[in-house]
Amino acid sequence: MAKSWKPQITVDGKTTIARNYKEIKRTMQSLLDDSENGIVSVLRSRRGEWGEWFEKWGLLNNKPVILKQGWM
Repeated sequence: MAKSWKPQITVDGKTTIARNYKEIKRTMQSLLDDSENGIVSVLRSRRGEWGEWFEKWGLLNNKPVILKQGWM
């Protein structure tokens, strides 16, 4: 079985690689607070699936929520 690749986070045009999705969810509030436009993009693979899954995160009532998601 092929090993899944590490998730990528894009904040204000700067892309970084996270160890796992759990780390991203844990730090999402601070990522959104540091973002100039209030949007964080995440690219990742999903377990048992093939391809790239994207998520656009934003703040709603001061809580991080997924605004848009789907397959690339």
